[in-house]
Amino acid sequence: MIDFGFDKLALIGAVALIVIGPERLPKVARTVGHLLGKAQRYVADVKAEVNRSIELEELKKMKGQFEDAARNVEQTVSNEIHQTRADMASAWDEPADASKSPDSGQHLGWEPPPPQYKHPKKNWRLKRGATPQWYKQRHGVRSKAQSGAARVARFRPPRSSA
Repeated sequence: MIDFGFDKLALIGAVALIVIGPERLPKVARTVGHLLGKAQRYVADVKAEVNRSIELEELKKMKGQFEDAARNVEQTVSNEIHQTRADMASAWDEPADASKSPDSGQHLGWEPPPPQYKHPKKNWRLKRGATPQWYKQRHGVRSKAQSGAARVARFRPPRSSA
């Protein structure tokens, strides 16, 4: 890469000032700056496109690996299912009196189904606060709304009838 130091840039600037002239130098410098900016943007776009294509290729490879793994899992599961079916069919075809004898050590292994879900029967329409009522009553928290006039009347001293 070209190494530009301060002395080389100063020499280029002095030559440009002499060759181009002080009137046209700002316009030429602005144009050169715009062209360099466009070139940098173009290079950045090309780099981004290359990176996107590389990432796309990596994603395609990963997709293939995942598809292969999924196929392997599917084959394993189907083989296990077929093996289990064959084992169950062979166990089903065994003589029934051998499985009923208590000294054989085998039993059918039937278990009752698990209990069904029972709804707690809570009233979901009723709003429940996070603070319990007993705490509110003990600490004097107001639980009922009262108008301002009612509060004033409540705390107003009684009238003296004199």
